[in-house]
Amino acid sequence: MRHKIKGSKLNRTSSHRKAMFANMATALIMNEQIKTTLPKAKALRPIVERLVTKARNGTLAARRDIISRIRDIVAAEKLMSILATRYKERPGGYTRVIKAGFRYGDRAPVAYIEFVDRDVSAKGCMTPVIDDTEQEI
Repeated sequence: MRHKIKGSKLNRTSSHRKAMFANMATALIMNEQIKTTLPKAKALRPIVERLVTKARNGTLAARRDIISRIRDIVAAEKLMSILATRYKERPGGYTRVIKAGFRYGDRAPVAYIEFVDRDVSAKGCMTPVIDDTEQEI
């Protein structure tokens, strides 16, 4: 019986789900918008919300916990430096899910998950720009 167990299994083992959500969270943090199926977007939302809330603390323990969960140091650095300062005054609700119709091949419901007040230029760019003076020409 699955009493008091939240979240759907999405036809995956627990280790596959954990890895999939870590990869999706990394992609969302780096691109600030991703397109996925609606159930995956709805399951990813609380994971990313907790990561942003944890990043707002700014402590070393929070940084280590974020790195252990998403396993990407560059994404964790962007989360701690850029996104945490952007949402410092916001009490919650950092992401939104926008339905985008159905996929052509299998009619799966598709949705965009994105950060509220996102940087539009970050989409497709996998390297965060922390300071303009650090860029090489």
